[in-house]
Amino acid sequence: MTSEDGAAEKRSGYNEDVGSLEAAEKSTEPVTVSHTALKRKLKNRHVAMISIGGVIGTGLFLGTASSLKNGGPLGLLLGYLFVGSICYSTMITLGEMVAFLPIPGGFIKLAERFVDPAFAFAMGWNYWYDWTVTLPAELSAAATLINFWDRSTSNAVWITMCLVVIIGINVCGVGAYGEAEFWFSSIKVATITGMIILGIVVDLGGGPNHDRIGFRYWKNPGPFVEYDGISGTKGQFLGTASVVTQAAFSYTGAEAVAVAAAEAKNPRRNVPKAIKRVYLRVLLFYIGGVFVIGLLVPSSNYSLDLNSSDASASPFVIAFNEAGIKVLPSIINAGILTSAWSAGSSDLYLSSRTLYGLAVSGSAPKFFARTSRSGLPYVCLGISGCFALLAYMSLSSSSGVVFTWLSNFAATCGLVTWFGIGVTYLRFYKGYSTQGFERSKLPYTTRFQPYAAWWTVGASPFTLFFSAWEVFLRNNWSTATFVTNYFPVLFFPVLYVLAKLVMKVQIIKPSEMDFVSDIKEIDAITYDDPPPKNWAEAFWAWLASFSPHLL
Repeated sequence: MTSEDGAAEKRSGYNEDVGSLEAAEKSTEPVTVSHTALKRKLKNRHVAMISIGGVIGTGLFLGTASSLKNGGPLGLLLGYLFVGSICYSTMITLGEMVAFLPIPGGFIKLAERFVDPAFAFAMGWNYWYDWTVTLPAELSAAATLINFWDRSTSNAVWITMCLVVIIGINVCGVGAYGEAEFWFSSIKVATITGMIILGIVVDLGGGPNHDRIGFRYWKNPGPFVEYDGISGTKGQFLGTASVVTQAAFSYTGAEAVAVAAAEAKNPRRNVPKAIKRVYLRVLLFYIGGVFVIGLLVPSSNYSLDLNSSDASASPFVIAFNEAGIKVLPSIINAGILTSAWSAGSSDLYLSSRTLYGLAVSGSAPKFFARTSRSGLPYVCLGISGCFALLAYMSLSSSSGVVFTWLSNFAATCGLVTWFGIGVTYLRFYKGYSTQGFERSKLPYTTRFQPYAAWWTVGASPFTLFFSAWEVFLRNNWSTATFVTNYFPVLFFPVLYVLAKLVMKVQIIKPSEMDFVSDIKEIDAITYDDPPPKNWAEAFWAWLASFSPHLL
Protein backbone atom coordinates (compact mmCIF):
# COMPACT_ATOMS: atom_id res chain seq x y z
CA MET A 1 0.00 0.00 0.00
CA THR A 2 1.45 3.32 -1.05
CA SER A 3 -0.16 5.33 1.74
CA GLU A 4 2.94 7.45 2.39
CA ASP A 5 2.88 9.11 -1.06
CA GLY A 6 2.10 12.76 -0.64
CA ALA A 7 2.11 12.60 3.15
CA ALA A 8 4.62 15.42 3.39
CA GLU A 9 2.05 17.80 1.95
CA LYS A 10 -1.01 16.51 3.81
CA ARG A 11 0.22 15.26 7.15
CA SER A 12 -0.92 16.96 10.32
CA GLY A 13 2.19 16.45 12.40
CA TYR A 14 0.67 14.01 14.85
CA ASN A 15 3.29 13.27 17.53
CA GLU A 16 3.37 12.27 21.16
CA ASP A 17 3.62 15.90 22.20
CA VAL A 18 2.14 17.70 19.29
CA GLY A 19 2.23 21.38 18.63
CA SER A 20 1.40 24.51 20.52
CA LEU A 21 -1.85 26.18 21.41
CA GLU A 22 -0.55 29.60 20.44
CA ALA A 23 -0.30 28.56 16.79
CA ALA A 24 -3.88 27.34 16.89
CA GLU A 25 -5.16 30.57 18.39
CA LYS A 26 -3.41 32.79 15.85
CA SER A 27 -4.79 30.84 12.91
CA THR A 28 -8.19 31.66 11.45
CA GLU A 29 -8.49 28.14 10.05
CA PRO A 30 -10.03 25.22 11.95
CA VAL A 31 -7.60 23.75 14.44
CA THR A 32 -5.84 20.77 12.84
CA VAL A 33 -4.31 17.69 14.34
CA SER A 34 -0.89 19.33 14.34
CA HIS A 35 -2.09 21.89 16.90
CA THR A 36 -3.31 19.44 19.50
CA ALA A 37 -1.57 18.98 22.79
CA LEU A 38 -2.89 15.65 24.00
CA LYS A 39 -0.27 13.27 25.37
CA ARG A 40 -0.06 9.54 24.76
CA LYS A 41 -0.06 8.23 28.32
CA LEU A 42 -2.52 5.33 28.17
CA LYS A 43 -0.65 2.03 28.41
CA ASN A 44 -1.65 -1.31 26.93
CA ARG A 45 -3.25 -2.51 30.17
CA HIS A 46 -5.18 0.76 30.48
CA VAL A 47 -6.61 0.44 26.97
CA ALA A 48 -7.33 -3.24 27.63
CA MET A 49 -9.42 -2.56 30.71
CA ILE A 50 -11.16 0.42 29.12
CA SER A 51 -12.27 -1.89 26.31
CA ILE A 52 -13.28 -4.76 28.60
CA GLY A 53 -14.89 -2.97 31.51
CA GLY A 54 -14.46 0.77 31.14
CA VAL A 55 -18.10 1.65 30.68
CA ILE A 56 -19.72 -1.41 32.23
CA GLY A 57 -21.78 0.52 34.72
CA THR A 58 -25.14 0.76 36.35
CA GLY A 59 -26.96 -0.03 33.10
CA LEU A 60 -26.06 -3.69 33.59
CA PHE A 61 -26.05 -3.79 37.37
CA LEU A 62 -29.14 -1.65 38.07
CA GLY A 63 -30.99 -0.90 34.81
CA THR A 64 -31.63 -4.59 34.16
CA ALA A 65 -34.15 -4.45 37.02
CA SER A 66 -36.75 -2.58 34.95
CA SER A 67 -35.90 -4.66 31.88
CA LEU A 68 -36.62 -7.91 33.70
CA LYS A 69 -39.85 -6.42 35.07
CA ASN A 70 -41.02 -5.35 31.59
CA GLY A 71 -39.71 -8.17 29.40
CA GLY A 72 -39.39 -11.29 31.57
CA PRO A 73 -36.29 -13.50 31.67
CA LEU A 74 -36.39 -14.59 28.03
CA GLY A 75 -37.40 -11.14 26.81
CA LEU A 76 -34.46 -9.72 28.77
CA LEU A 77 -32.06 -12.22 27.22
CA LEU A 78 -33.34 -11.70 23.67
CA GLY A 79 -33.18 -7.91 24.02
CA TYR A 80 -29.56 -8.05 25.16
CA LEU A 81 -28.64 -10.52 22.42
CA PHE A 82 -30.15 -8.26 19.76
CA VAL A 83 -28.44 -5.08 20.95
CA GLY A 84 -25.24 -7.05 21.63
CA SER A 85 -25.10 -8.03 17.95
CA ILE A 86 -25.34 -4.34 16.97
CA CYS A 87 -22.66 -3.42 19.50
CA TYR A 88 -20.27 -6.11 18.27
CA SER A 89 -20.85 -5.15 14.63
CA THR A 90 -20.23 -1.51 15.47
CA MET A 91 -17.00 -2.28 17.29
CA ILE A 92 -15.40 -4.37 14.56
CA THR A 93 -16.55 -1.73 12.08
CA LEU A 94 -15.00 1.05 14.12
CA GLY A 95 -11.87 -0.95 14.88
CA GLU A 96 -10.88 -1.23 11.23
CA MET A 97 -10.88 2.56 10.83
CA VAL A 98 -9.45 3.58 14.19
CA ALA A 99 -6.57 1.08 14.11
CA PHE A 100 -5.64 2.63 10.76
CA LEU A 101 -6.10 6.25 11.90
CA PRO A 102 -5.94 6.62 15.73
CA ILE A 103 -6.28 10.42 15.73
CA PRO A 104 -7.89 13.01 18.07
CA GLY A 105 -11.62 13.16 17.59
CA GLY A 106 -11.84 9.44 16.84
CA PHE A 107 -14.76 8.49 14.62
CA ILE A 108 -15.91 12.14 14.54
CA LYS A 109 -12.75 13.16 12.71
CA LEU A 110 -13.08 10.07 10.50
CA ALA A 111 -16.62 11.12 9.56
CA GLU A 112 -15.18 14.47 8.47
CA ARG A 113 -12.70 12.68 6.19
CA PHE A 114 -14.96 10.05 4.69
CA VAL A 115 -18.49 11.54 4.73
CA ASP A 116 -18.42 15.33 5.05
CA PRO A 117 -17.72 17.96 7.75
CA ALA A 118 -21.45 18.52 8.36
CA PHE A 119 -21.96 14.85 9.21
CA ALA A 120 -18.98 15.01 11.58
CA PHE A 121 -20.46 18.13 13.18
CA ALA A 122 -23.78 16.38 13.85
CA MET A 123 -22.11 13.20 15.10
CA GLY A 124 -19.77 15.12 17.38
CA TRP A 125 -22.40 17.20 19.12
CA ASN A 126 -24.70 14.18 19.42
CA TYR A 127 -21.87 12.21 21.05
CA TRP A 128 -20.96 15.08 23.36
CA TYR A 129 -24.42 15.54 24.80
CA ASP A 130 -24.74 11.75 25.02
CA TRP A 131 -21.95 11.63 27.58
CA THR A 132 -22.87 14.86 29.34
CA VAL A 133 -26.26 13.27 30.08
CA THR A 134 -24.87 9.82 30.90
CA LEU A 135 -22.73 11.28 33.70
CA PRO A 136 -25.70 12.54 35.77
CA ALA A 137 -27.47 9.24 35.01
CA GLU A 138 -24.61 7.37 36.67
CA LEU A 139 -24.66 9.78 39.62
CA SER A 140 -28.40 9.26 40.06
CA ALA A 141 -27.83 5.51 39.93
CA ALA A 142 -25.08 5.80 42.56
CA ALA A 143 -27.51 7.60 44.87
CA THR A 144 -30.06 4.83 44.24
CA LEU A 145 -27.49 2.19 45.18
CA ILE A 146 -26.47 3.99 48.37
CA ASN A 147 -30.16 4.11 49.38
CA PHE A 148 -29.80 0.36 49.90
CA TRP A 149 -27.99 1.21 53.14
CA ASP A 150 -29.21 4.69 54.04
CA ARG A 151 -32.51 6.37 53.20
CA SER A 152 -32.33 9.06 55.86
CA THR A 153 -29.52 11.16 54.32
CA SER A 154 -30.33 13.43 51.37
CA ASN A 155 -29.23 12.12 48.00
CA ALA A 156 -27.48 15.46 47.46
CA VAL A 157 -24.75 14.27 49.84
CA TRP A 158 -24.14 11.06 47.89
CA ILE A 159 -24.27 12.75 44.49
CA THR A 160 -21.77 15.37 45.64
CA MET A 161 -19.45 12.75 47.10
CA CYS A 162 -19.43 10.70 43.88
CA LEU A 163 -19.01 13.81 41.75
CA VAL A 164 -15.94 14.90 43.72
CA VAL A 165 -14.33 11.48 43.12
CA ILE A 166 -15.10 11.58 39.39
CA ILE A 167 -13.85 15.12 38.84
CA GLY A 168 -10.76 14.47 40.96
CA ILE A 169 -9.75 11.50 38.79
CA ASN A 170 -10.14 13.48 35.57
CA VAL A 171 -8.38 16.60 36.82
CA CYS A 172 -5.29 14.51 37.53
CA GLY A 173 -4.93 13.85 33.79
CA VAL A 174 -5.21 10.97 31.36
CA GLY A 175 -2.49 8.93 33.09
CA ALA A 176 -4.38 9.04 36.40
CA TYR A 177 -7.64 8.33 34.59
CA GLY A 178 -6.10 5.29 32.88
CA GLU A 179 -4.68 3.96 36.14
CA ALA A 180 -7.91 4.54 38.07
CA GLU A 181 -9.90 2.95 35.27
CA PHE A 182 -7.61 -0.06 35.29
CA TRP A 183 -8.31 -0.74 38.96
CA PHE A 184 -11.98 0.24 38.87
CA SER A 185 -12.53 -1.96 35.83
CA SER A 186 -10.65 -4.81 37.50
CA ILE A 187 -13.06 -4.54 40.44
CA LYS A 188 -16.03 -4.49 38.06
CA VAL A 189 -14.80 -7.51 36.12
CA ALA A 190 -14.14 -9.41 39.34
CA THR A 191 -17.55 -8.38 40.70
CA ILE A 192 -19.60 -9.38 37.67
CA THR A 193 -17.65 -12.63 37.24
CA GLY A 194 -18.13 -13.49 40.92
CA MET A 195 -21.84 -12.66 40.76
CA ILE A 196 -22.38 -14.85 37.71
CA ILE A 197 -20.59 -17.81 39.34
CA LEU A 198 -22.35 -17.31 42.68
CA GLY A 199 -25.66 -16.82 40.88
CA ILE A 200 -25.30 -20.22 39.20
CA VAL A 201 -24.44 -21.78 42.57
CA VAL A 202 -27.53 -20.21 44.20
CA ASP A 203 -29.71 -21.26 41.27
CA LEU A 204 -28.58 -24.86 41.73
CA GLY A 205 -29.41 -24.80 45.43
CA GLY A 206 -26.03 -23.92 46.88
CA GLY A 207 -27.30 -20.92 48.88
CA PRO A 208 -27.97 -20.93 52.65
CA ASN A 209 -31.65 -21.71 52.05
CA HIS A 210 -30.70 -24.63 49.73
CA ASP A 211 -33.55 -23.72 47.39
CA ARG A 212 -32.92 -25.18 43.95
CA ILE A 213 -34.43 -22.57 41.63
CA GLY A 214 -33.47 -23.90 38.22
CA PHE A 215 -35.79 -22.43 35.55
CA ARG A 216 -38.66 -21.97 37.99
CA TYR A 217 -39.21 -18.32 37.13
CA TRP A 218 -39.20 -19.08 33.42
CA LYS A 219 -42.32 -21.19 34.10
CA ASN A 220 -43.98 -18.94 36.67
CA PRO A 221 -44.51 -16.02 36.13
CA GLY A 222 -43.22 -17.06 32.67
CA PRO A 223 -40.47 -16.38 30.10
CA PHE A 224 -42.15 -13.20 28.80
CA VAL A 225 -44.15 -10.37 30.30
CA GLU A 226 -47.24 -9.09 28.51
CA TYR A 227 -46.52 -5.39 28.49
CA ASP A 228 -49.19 -3.07 29.94
CA GLY A 229 -51.67 -5.94 30.09
CA ILE A 230 -51.69 -6.46 26.30
CA SER A 231 -52.38 -10.14 25.92
CA GLY A 232 -50.82 -12.63 23.55
CA THR A 233 -47.83 -12.43 21.26
CA LYS A 234 -48.25 -8.69 20.71
CA GLY A 235 -47.87 -7.94 24.41
CA GLN A 236 -44.86 -10.26 24.69
CA PHE A 237 -43.18 -8.65 21.68
CA LEU A 238 -43.74 -5.16 23.08
CA GLY A 239 -42.39 -6.30 26.45
CA THR A 240 -39.22 -7.55 24.77
CA ALA A 241 -38.98 -4.35 22.71
CA SER A 242 -39.06 -2.36 25.95
CA VAL A 243 -35.82 -4.09 26.97
CA VAL A 244 -33.94 -2.86 23.92
CA THR A 245 -33.55 0.80 24.91
CA GLN A 246 -32.21 -0.08 28.35
CA ALA A 247 -29.90 -2.67 26.81
CA ALA A 248 -28.58 0.00 24.45
CA PHE A 249 -27.74 2.17 27.46
CA SER A 250 -25.80 -0.73 28.98
CA TYR A 251 -23.79 -1.34 25.82
CA THR A 252 -23.27 2.31 24.88
CA GLY A 253 -19.67 3.34 25.44
CA ALA A 254 -18.04 0.30 23.89
CA GLU A 255 -16.76 2.76 21.29
CA ALA A 256 -14.83 4.63 24.01
CA VAL A 257 -11.63 2.89 22.94
CA ALA A 258 -11.77 4.91 19.69
CA VAL A 259 -11.67 8.16 21.65
CA ALA A 260 -8.96 6.84 23.96
CA ALA A 261 -6.85 5.84 20.93
CA ALA A 262 -5.75 9.47 20.55
CA GLU A 263 -4.01 9.25 23.94
CA ALA A 264 -2.87 5.63 23.77
CA LYS A 265 0.70 4.50 23.40
CA ASN A 266 1.42 2.38 20.33
CA PRO A 267 -2.20 2.62 19.09
CA ARG A 268 -1.63 0.56 15.93
CA ARG A 269 -0.88 -2.42 18.17
CA ASN A 270 -3.04 -1.75 21.23
CA VAL A 271 -6.31 -0.68 19.60
CA PRO A 272 -6.76 -3.92 17.58
CA LYS A 273 -6.06 -5.91 20.74
CA ALA A 274 -8.73 -3.96 22.57
CA ILE A 275 -11.27 -4.48 19.79
CA LYS A 276 -10.63 -8.22 19.83
CA ARG A 277 -11.65 -8.33 23.50
CA VAL A 278 -15.09 -6.86 22.89
CA TYR A 279 -16.71 -10.25 22.35
CA LEU A 280 -15.63 -11.20 25.90
CA ARG A 281 -17.52 -8.22 27.24
CA VAL A 282 -20.63 -8.95 25.18
CA LEU A 283 -20.85 -12.70 25.77
CA LEU A 284 -19.48 -13.13 29.28
CA PHE A 285 -20.55 -10.04 31.13
CA TYR A 286 -23.73 -8.91 29.41
CA ILE A 287 -25.30 -12.07 28.02
CA GLY A 288 -24.05 -14.22 30.89
CA GLY A 289 -25.11 -11.62 33.44
CA VAL A 290 -28.69 -11.13 32.21
CA PHE A 291 -29.17 -14.88 31.80
CA VAL A 292 -28.30 -15.46 35.45
CA ILE A 293 -30.47 -12.52 36.55
CA GLY A 294 -33.43 -14.11 34.74
CA LEU A 295 -32.86 -17.34 36.63
CA LEU A 296 -32.61 -15.79 40.09
CA VAL A 297 -35.34 -13.14 40.27
CA PRO A 298 -38.98 -13.43 39.16
CA SER A 299 -40.14 -10.66 36.85
CA SER A 300 -43.02 -9.99 39.26
CA ASN A 301 -40.71 -9.00 42.16
CA TYR A 302 -41.85 -5.57 43.39
CA SER A 303 -38.26 -4.43 44.08
CA LEU A 304 -37.52 -4.36 40.35
CA ASP A 305 -39.56 -1.20 39.77
CA LEU A 306 -37.01 1.63 39.42
CA ASN A 307 -39.84 4.14 39.11
CA SER A 308 -40.91 3.54 42.67
CA SER A 309 -39.63 5.69 45.50
CA ASP A 310 -38.12 2.74 47.37
CA ALA A 311 -36.09 1.12 44.56
CA SER A 312 -32.54 0.72 45.78
CA ALA A 313 -31.05 -2.55 44.65
CA SER A 314 -29.56 -4.40 41.74
CA PRO A 315 -31.31 -7.66 40.70
CA PHE A 316 -28.20 -9.49 41.92
CA VAL A 317 -28.53 -7.94 45.37
CA ILE A 318 -32.25 -8.79 45.44
CA ALA A 319 -31.46 -12.40 44.53
CA PHE A 320 -28.73 -12.91 47.12
CA ASN A 321 -30.84 -11.24 49.81
CA GLU A 322 -33.69 -13.65 49.15
CA ALA A 323 -31.27 -16.57 49.09
CA GLY A 324 -30.43 -15.78 52.72
CA ILE A 325 -26.86 -14.57 52.17
CA LYS A 326 -26.53 -11.90 54.84
CA VAL A 327 -23.29 -9.98 54.32
CA LEU A 328 -22.62 -10.53 50.63
CA PRO A 329 -25.35 -8.22 49.26
CA SER A 330 -23.71 -5.21 50.93
CA ILE A 331 -20.30 -6.22 49.58
CA ILE A 332 -21.73 -6.63 46.07
CA ASN A 333 -23.59 -3.33 46.31
CA ALA A 334 -20.31 -1.65 47.24
CA GLY A 335 -18.65 -3.22 44.19
CA ILE A 336 -21.51 -2.02 42.00
CA LEU A 337 -21.13 1.46 43.51
CA THR A 338 -17.50 1.56 42.37
CA SER A 339 -18.78 0.74 38.89
CA ALA A 340 -20.87 3.91 39.01
CA TRP A 341 -17.74 5.89 39.92
CA SER A 342 -15.79 4.21 37.14
CA ALA A 343 -18.48 4.69 34.51
CA GLY A 344 -18.97 8.29 35.64
CA SER A 345 -15.24 8.91 35.32
CA SER A 346 -15.32 7.47 31.80
CA ASP A 347 -18.37 9.60 30.96
CA LEU A 348 -16.57 12.81 31.92
CA TYR A 349 -13.43 11.72 30.08
CA LEU A 350 -15.38 10.95 26.90
CA SER A 351 -17.47 14.11 26.95
CA SER A 352 -14.43 16.33 27.49
CA ARG A 353 -12.38 14.61 24.76
CA THR A 354 -15.31 14.73 22.36
CA LEU A 355 -15.71 18.47 22.90
CA TYR A 356 -11.96 18.83 22.43
CA GLY A 357 -12.18 16.87 19.17
CA LEU A 358 -14.94 19.19 17.97
CA ALA A 359 -12.72 22.17 18.74
CA VAL A 360 -9.69 20.85 16.85
CA SER A 361 -11.97 20.06 13.90
CA GLY A 362 -13.35 23.59 13.79
CA SER A 363 -16.86 22.48 14.85
CA ALA A 364 -16.63 24.20 18.23
CA PRO A 365 -14.98 27.45 19.37
CA LYS A 366 -11.18 27.21 19.39
CA PHE A 367 -11.24 28.25 23.05
CA PHE A 368 -12.20 24.67 23.85
CA ALA A 369 -8.88 23.45 22.43
CA ARG A 370 -6.96 24.90 25.37
CA THR A 371 -4.92 22.35 27.30
CA SER A 372 -2.55 22.47 30.22
CA ARG A 373 1.13 21.69 29.79
CA SER A 374 0.44 18.14 30.90
CA GLY A 375 -2.11 17.71 28.08
CA LEU A 376 -5.33 18.15 30.10
CA PRO A 377 -8.16 19.83 28.11
CA TYR A 378 -9.27 21.72 31.20
CA VAL A 379 -11.81 23.99 29.47
CA CYS A 380 -13.67 21.03 27.98
CA LEU A 381 -13.44 19.22 31.30
CA GLY A 382 -14.99 22.14 33.17
CA ILE A 383 -17.82 22.70 30.68
CA SER A 384 -18.71 19.00 30.49
CA GLY A 385 -18.52 18.62 34.26
CA CYS A 386 -21.14 21.33 34.77
CA PHE A 387 -23.79 19.08 33.24
CA ALA A 388 -23.30 16.62 36.09
CA LEU A 389 -25.47 19.00 38.11
CA LEU A 390 -28.49 17.50 36.30
CA ALA A 391 -28.17 14.61 38.76
CA TYR A 392 -29.61 16.85 41.45
CA MET A 393 -32.99 16.49 39.74
CA SER A 394 -33.30 13.32 41.79
CA LEU A 395 -33.83 15.51 44.87
CA SER A 396 -37.33 16.34 43.64
CA SER A 397 -38.07 12.96 42.05
CA SER A 398 -37.08 9.39 42.78
CA SER A 399 -33.45 8.83 41.84
CA GLY A 400 -34.62 5.71 40.00
CA VAL A 401 -37.01 7.79 37.90
CA VAL A 402 -34.29 10.31 37.02
CA PHE A 403 -31.92 7.46 36.17
CA THR A 404 -34.55 6.06 33.77
CA TRP A 405 -35.07 9.43 32.05
CA LEU A 406 -31.38 10.11 31.56
CA SER A 407 -30.48 6.56 30.58
CA ASN A 408 -33.18 6.56 27.89
CA PHE A 409 -31.76 9.79 26.46
CA ALA A 410 -28.21 8.43 26.53
CA ALA A 411 -29.27 5.14 24.93
CA THR A 412 -30.92 6.94 22.03
CA CYS A 413 -27.87 9.14 21.50
CA GLY A 414 -25.69 6.03 21.56
CA LEU A 415 -27.74 4.32 18.87
CA VAL A 416 -27.52 7.44 16.69
CA THR A 417 -23.74 7.33 17.17
CA TRP A 418 -23.58 3.67 16.12
CA PHE A 419 -25.61 4.50 13.02
CA GLY A 420 -23.14 7.28 12.18
CA ILE A 421 -20.17 4.95 12.66
CA GLY A 422 -21.74 2.44 10.25
CA VAL A 423 -22.33 5.13 7.62
CA THR A 424 -18.77 6.40 8.01
CA TYR A 425 -17.33 2.92 7.54
CA LEU A 426 -19.35 2.23 4.39
CA ARG A 427 -17.92 5.43 2.92
CA PHE A 428 -14.42 4.44 4.12
CA TYR A 429 -14.85 0.98 2.58
CA LYS A 430 -15.95 2.46 -0.75
CA GLY A 431 -13.16 5.03 -0.89
CA TYR A 432 -10.43 2.61 0.15
CA SER A 433 -11.27 0.19 -2.65
CA THR A 434 -11.85 2.98 -5.17
CA GLN A 435 -8.35 4.34 -4.60
CA GLY A 436 -6.81 0.90 -5.08
CA PHE A 437 -5.73 0.12 -1.50
CA GLU A 438 -5.88 -3.44 -0.20
CA ARG A 439 -7.88 -4.04 3.00
CA SER A 440 -5.66 -7.00 3.84
CA LYS A 441 -2.85 -4.55 4.59
CA LEU A 442 -4.83 -2.61 7.19
CA PRO A 443 -3.65 -3.05 10.81
CA TYR A 444 -6.97 -4.70 11.69
CA THR A 445 -9.61 -6.36 9.48
CA THR A 446 -12.43 -8.87 9.91
CA ARG A 447 -14.13 -11.26 7.54
CA PHE A 448 -17.58 -9.80 8.29
CA GLN A 449 -17.27 -6.52 6.39
CA PRO A 450 -19.12 -4.74 4.91
CA TYR A 451 -22.05 -6.82 6.21
CA ALA A 452 -21.41 -5.89 9.85
CA ALA A 453 -21.53 -2.19 8.95
CA TRP A 454 -24.78 -2.67 7.05
CA TRP A 455 -26.27 -4.46 10.08
CA THR A 456 -25.31 -1.50 12.25
CA VAL A 457 -26.82 0.98 9.78
CA GLY A 458 -30.07 -1.01 9.47
CA ALA A 459 -30.60 -2.28 13.01
CA SER A 460 -29.88 0.99 14.85
CA PRO A 461 -32.80 2.97 13.28
CA PHE A 462 -35.07 -0.04 13.79
CA THR A 463 -34.20 -0.01 17.48
CA LEU A 464 -34.68 3.75 17.69
CA PHE A 465 -38.16 3.40 16.20
CA PHE A 466 -39.26 1.24 19.13
CA SER A 467 -37.40 3.22 21.79
CA ALA A 468 -40.52 4.79 23.33
CA TRP A 469 -43.44 3.17 21.57
CA GLU A 470 -45.24 2.67 24.90
CA VAL A 471 -46.15 6.38 25.11
CA PHE A 472 -48.55 5.88 22.21
CA LEU A 473 -50.56 3.23 24.02
CA ARG A 474 -53.92 4.10 25.57
CA ASN A 475 -53.73 6.47 28.54
CA ASN A 476 -49.97 6.00 28.64
CA TRP A 477 -48.65 9.33 27.31
CA SER A 478 -45.54 10.65 29.07
CA THR A 479 -43.92 13.85 27.84
CA ALA A 480 -40.69 13.06 29.74
CA THR A 481 -40.44 9.61 28.14
CA PHE A 482 -41.20 10.92 24.65
CA VAL A 483 -38.65 13.75 24.86
CA THR A 484 -35.84 11.69 26.40
CA ASN A 485 -36.24 8.95 23.77
CA TYR A 486 -37.01 10.82 20.57
CA PHE A 487 -35.30 14.19 20.93
CA PRO A 488 -31.87 12.87 19.74
CA VAL A 489 -33.55 11.08 16.81
CA LEU A 490 -35.08 14.35 15.62
CA PHE A 491 -32.16 16.58 16.58
CA PHE A 492 -29.46 14.70 14.67
CA PRO A 493 -30.89 15.29 11.15
CA VAL A 494 -31.67 18.90 12.10
CA LEU A 495 -28.03 19.41 13.10
CA TYR A 496 -26.83 17.79 9.89
CA VAL A 497 -29.07 19.85 7.61
CA LEU A 498 -28.23 23.12 9.37
CA ALA A 499 -24.51 22.33 9.22
CA LYS A 500 -24.81 21.53 5.49
CA LEU A 501 -26.51 24.86 4.86
CA VAL A 502 -24.02 26.87 6.90
CA MET A 503 -20.84 25.07 5.79
CA LYS A 504 -21.98 24.63 2.19
CA VAL A 505 -20.12 21.32 1.92
CA GLN A 506 -20.73 18.35 -0.35
CA ILE A 507 -20.41 14.67 0.47
CA ILE A 508 -16.80 13.70 -0.20
CA LYS A 509 -16.30 11.61 -3.33
CA PRO A 510 -14.59 8.23 -2.83
CA SER A 511 -11.77 9.27 -5.17
CA GLU A 512 -11.11 12.40 -3.08
CA MET A 513 -11.03 10.83 0.39
CA ASP A 514 -7.86 11.36 2.42
CA PHE A 515 -6.11 8.12 3.37
CA VAL A 516 -2.68 9.73 3.61
CA SER A 517 -2.61 12.47 6.25
CA ASP A 518 -1.12 11.44 9.62
CA ILE A 519 0.06 8.05 8.34
CA LYS A 520 3.80 8.81 8.62
CA GLU A 521 3.43 10.16 12.13
CA ILE A 522 1.39 7.18 13.31
CA ASP A 523 3.85 4.76 11.71
CA ALA A 524 6.66 6.56 13.55
CA ILE A 525 5.12 5.82 16.97
CA THR A 526 4.31 2.20 16.14
CA TYR A 527 6.57 -0.52 17.49
CA ASP A 528 6.52 -4.21 18.31
CA ASP A 529 5.63 -4.86 21.91
CA PRO A 530 8.58 -6.06 23.98
CA PRO A 531 8.37 -9.52 25.58
CA PRO A 532 6.50 -9.58 28.93
CA LYS A 533 8.63 -8.88 31.99
CA ASN A 534 6.32 -10.40 34.61
CA TRP A 535 3.20 -12.51 35.04
CA ALA A 536 0.86 -9.50 34.71
CA GLU A 537 2.30 -8.49 31.34
CA ALA A 538 2.21 -12.13 30.26
CA PHE A 539 -1.49 -12.25 31.18
CA TRP A 540 -2.29 -9.23 28.99
CA ALA A 541 -0.29 -10.73 26.12
CA TRP A 542 -2.28 -13.96 26.47
CA LEU A 543 -5.60 -12.11 26.60
CA ALA A 544 -4.70 -10.11 23.51
CA SER A 545 -3.95 -13.28 21.55
CA PHE A 546 -6.94 -15.18 22.90
CA SER A 547 -9.56 -14.06 20.41
CA PRO A 548 -8.28 -13.43 16.86
CA HIS A 549 -9.47 -16.79 15.56
CA LEU A 550 -13.03 -15.82 16.48
CA LEU A 551 -12.88 -12.76 14.24
